[in-house]
Amino acid sequence: MSMNIKKGDTIVVLSGKDKGKQGKVLGTVPGTSKIVAEGINMVTCHVKPKKQGEQGGIVKREAAIASCKVQVVCPKCSKATRVAHKSVDGKNVRVCKHCGAEL
Repeated sequence: MSMNIKKGDTIVVLSGKDKGKQGKVLGTVPGTSKIVAEGINMVTCHVKPKKQGEQGGIVKREAAIASCKVQVVCPKCSKATRVAHKSVDGKNVRVCKHCGAEL
């Protein structure tokens, strides 16, 4: 399983409760084909205090979302796009399917 999404990409959600939202990828989990993106798939976690005097409570944070439910947004044409691969000067690069710009 190879993922076409990398850390730092801007993505848009295609389906689910956050459909249409855009965010920046904070990290990827290649083993399970999931990604963690900024402000997407927010969940509530109950946190216990680890040390004495530390505050516990309810915290909202991002959870992983399946990579098949998101698409990369091209920085040049700002459209949600599938990722194509091209060889440029002996290096494989990711390119936009719409405008051909390097991702």
